[in-house]
Amino acid sequence: MAGGEGVSQLWQKEDWWAVWIGFFILLISAAGILTSAPKMGKWESNPATFFGFEEGVGFMGSVIPGLIALALGLAILFAIGSVCMNLKWRGFFFAFFVVFLLAILSYFFDHQKTLHAWGLGYAFWALLFGLLISNTIGTPEWLKPGIRTEFYIKTGLVLLGAEVLFNKILQLGPPGLFVAWLVTPIVVIFMFWFGTNVMKMSNKALVIVIATATSVCGVSAAIAAAAASKAKKDDLTLAVGMTLIFTVLMMIGMPALVKASGMDLRVGAAWMGGTIDATGAVVAAGEFLGEEAGKIAAVVKMIQNVLIGVIAFCIAVYWAVRVEGVGGTGHASLSEIWVRFPKFILGFIGASIFFSFVLVPTLGADAVDNDIIKATTKNIRGWLFCLAFVSIGLESNFRDLSTQLAGGKPMILYIVGQSFNLALTLLAAYLAFGGIL
Repeated sequence: MAGGEGVSQLWQKEDWWAVWIGFFILLISAAGILTSAPKMGKWESNPATFFGFEEGVGFMGSVIPGLIALALGLAILFAIGSVCMNLKWRGFFFAFFVVFLLAILSYFFDHQKTLHAWGLGYAFWALLFGLLISNTIGTPEWLKPGIRTEFYIKTGLVLLGAEVLFNKILQLGPPGLFVAWLVTPIVVIFMFWFGTNVMKMSNKALVIVIATATSVCGVSAAIAAAAASKAKKDDLTLAVGMTLIFTVLMMIGMPALVKASGMDLRVGAAWMGGTIDATGAVVAAGEFLGEEAGKIAAVVKMIQNVLIGVIAFCIAVYWAVRVEGVGGTGHASLSEIWVRFPKFILGFIGASIFFSFVLVPTLGADAVDNDIIKATTKNIRGWLFCLAFVSIGLESNFRDLSTQLAGGKPMILYIVGQSFNLALTLLAAYLAFGGIL
């Protein structure tokens, strides 16, 4: 392979193992070998409902056997990858299961109806529990073999690619594409320019992660941008933390503002779909405006989500050529770009193409969406991201985070960028859904 990368890199590098594990899960799901993944129940006052314990349901009818099988299956896959990459794997299984238990705890609080309604998702709880451990008793040495943050993130992103189906892009037609695809790259470029040139922030990786999280879809986009730019875990933690806080505020405030101002609900829905960072929060906010508005908001966000792979690809190329370069020259040959390029992004794009242009025409859009993605791969992707956020919390400390916030520049960048995003998206929504275009 070019740039001094031999064939052995295909089984010795984490990026490639993320692709292999991701596609293994996708293929056995598409083939009908793996037909479901554990999906916990929403609960209000009875925690047993979370595990599926309802009247007349015993242990085998609950989700616990499925959770055990999922934990064991993922542990085996990641252990095989670790051995092939010559990473430390002794003690991995026990440590992984403890991290997985923390992920279950995170989902437990995420599925509490009141907490979930306030937008406190699994990412928030996973980070919180990890940070509490690392900043109180400290992360024990025996737990560290199970903390494989990048491995979980990259594998999850490959699975995320399967959820980006091109047939969904066409649901809103030109208006949806106009709002989602015109504004997003402009906001990313503006925020990166503003952060590095106006605010003089030296940590370019932090700037691009915040910019991508703000303009695309919050947590998932932040994860992809962080991996593409090789950002530090503290950069990702900070960006996600700010995103989660403002997502809750916008989810509550924007529907109220749309109604109070008398704004056309279609315009308001497109505005929310293009600016509220999390897909779940967009759906929740859209429901306040009615069924049609809710669908518009959700589809605009889904169309916007397609840009995750495109933007991650562009970030990776830009970082290889302009940020890293060769000898600080800011230039790199194609072979050198290939060496630096994060290969898991190829898995993301490949999964999207395979599901969109092979499985959807073969099995049908509904079968792919409901029987494969929603039933299996999306759930597993959620677990991988949850494991990643638990791991990030376990590897982070408040002292480093407070250093990142010194001077308030990251917060100022987010507020300025989100304000620009709100204004530009509102204009685009009026043009596209207000009957002007």
